[in-house]
Amino acid sequence: MAGKARRVATPHQARHFLDAMRGLFRWAKKAGLVKADPTAGVGNPKRKGGDGFVAWTEEHVAAYEERWPVGTRQRVWLDVLLYTGLRRGDVVRIGRQHVRDGVASIKTEKSGFQTEVTLPILPVLARTLEAGPCGDLAFVCGERGQPLTKESFGNLFREACRAAGVPGSAHGVRKIAATRAADNGATEAQLMAIFGWTDPKMAAHYTRTANRKRLAATAIELLNAKGTSIPSPDYPVRESGRKAK
Repeated sequence: MAGKARRVATPHQARHFLDAMRGLFRWAKKAGLVKADPTAGVGNPKRKGGDGFVAWTEEHVAAYEERWPVGTRQRVWLDVLLYTGLRRGDVVRIGRQHVRDGVASIKTEKSGFQTEVTLPILPVLARTLEAGPCGDLAFVCGERGQPLTKESFGNLFREACRAAGVPGSAHGVRKIAATRAADNGATEAQLMAIFGWTDPKMAAHYTRTANRKRLAATAIELLNAKGTSIPSPDYPVRESGRKAK
């Protein structure tokens, strides 16, 4: 709790600290090294106002793809993020060893490697991975094919985004991946399965937004109370007993 309090001014940092400690003490308790988990009952800090990381738009995706075409490692970075929906800590680990019969399975870092997500490799991602360049143990790699930590990957991806003129956040790509899935009709359960969420609140956020869009699109005609169409510019409208010219 004291560690959380010291980071109160930076809620994301406080949350990362708690996530790390939870993972550590879950393992330590299971291994019999401690009798109790000191993170039990310590709640997450309140997030600052706003939606956090800037969510990418389709325009951002198009701009990045134009700057980094298939055949560049920077394109591999984007497509692994976009077409798996994984967080950067899992993106830097996933590789050929996780894929069997065209389906990737990996236990997520944030769950303390307890929650497994199963992700079919989409054709668009398969083409990017075939073109490479990829590393030996992970699809995402550095300039010399070396594996990357999530921190170094975050920095390199930010540089690639800056060169493309788009927001430099891997998590922003995860957001548009979830938005795409929800807009295409994914249910809360499906979103939870794809993105490894154990709390339905996050999935509900995306489905709620998608449902609003669909409802608005189908209900907009209800604003026209009389159920008649709006006159076109050529429609003869009378003004003071005369036809408008």
